[in-house]
Amino acid sequence: MILAGDIGGTNTRLAYFAEEDGVVVWKLHAKYASKGYSKFEDIIFDFISKYKVPIEHAAFGIAGAVVDGTVQATNLPWVVSSESLSKLLHPAQIHLLNDLEANTWGLFTLREKDYLRLNDITENLEGNIALISAGTGLGEAGAIWTNSSLQPIASEGGHADFAPRNDIQDSLLVYLRKQFGHVSWERVLSGNGLYNIYSFLRDTKYNDEPDWLMKELSRQDKGAVITQNALSDKSKACSEALEIFCEIYGAEAGNLALKLTAKGGVFLGGGIAPKIVNRLKTSKFFQEFTDKGRLKSYLEPIPVKVVLNDNAALLGACKYAMHITGLNKKIEIP
Repeated sequence: MILAGDIGGTNTRLAYFAEEDGVVVWKLHAKYASKGYSKFEDIIFDFISKYKVPIEHAAFGIAGAVVDGTVQATNLPWVVSSESLSKLLHPAQIHLLNDLEANTWGLFTLREKDYLRLNDITENLEGNIALISAGTGLGEAGAIWTNSSLQPIASEGGHADFAPRNDIQDSLLVYLRKQFGHVSWERVLSGNGLYNIYSFLRDTKYNDEPDWLMKELSRQDKGAVITQNALSDKSKACSEALEIFCEIYGAEAGNLALKLTAKGGVFLGGGIAPKIVNRLKTSKFFQEFTDKGRLKSYLEPIPVKVVLNDNAALLGACKYAMHITGLNKKIEIP
């Protein structure tokens, strides 16, 4: 019935949902390495050729801005269009939405156990919410309370200008500007962003890089290596890089909360936050989150939660398709 997709720079995941006994049930799931395909349509062709399921609606969340039914993927050399997908999936109706917008829709389907609370604050059930997700890239979105429900909105805030908050971050900005010209929040709040922070500390002689760490970084995912060695306290350089990362994460989460007046809560999605929960709690994340001058008291009572269910975007894409078609059913969460 509904084909849902979560299209990211690292992985593309598809799930098929069908209605059974008044409930929308997750039936099939497939994951693809995004960079192994020259275009998204090849993944869709692979899926429908293998499973041959009837599809009435297809909704895909993709990292990028949707403009007139077309998306230039941010971290992939793909242009995804509803027109092209319609030819493959005819007669299904095609829906493209920003990946963080899909994630926000997904929040409406999750259970309490799918979150981890970073602070012990009761949420305002009739307030706006914000979602900020550091992973392969940095996504930002939210939902606005209107009358009796929340309406998700898309954003490309992850590509707005990075704003340093202390002397070290000032130097970090100068260092990154020489490489990239424009320095966005994504350049410091993502897997690659964590490595950018580490590289800055190494290249500016704040910390040395031992041979064993150099070898690990050359052979494995750099963000994962830094995270693992920071959490195990095996490397001072990695630990300091992760500390700065958490501070910046807190600062931008607070910025987003202000921009969206997110009294209903701030959610940390993406693949990084669930792995560093304890470091988020012990770092200066909350100090930076609330350090907004005269608005500190506004931010202090906002609940902050980490999203633990990595299927939120797929569930959200399905939820969006159901919303568009007026299908008011419960989604069974795997």
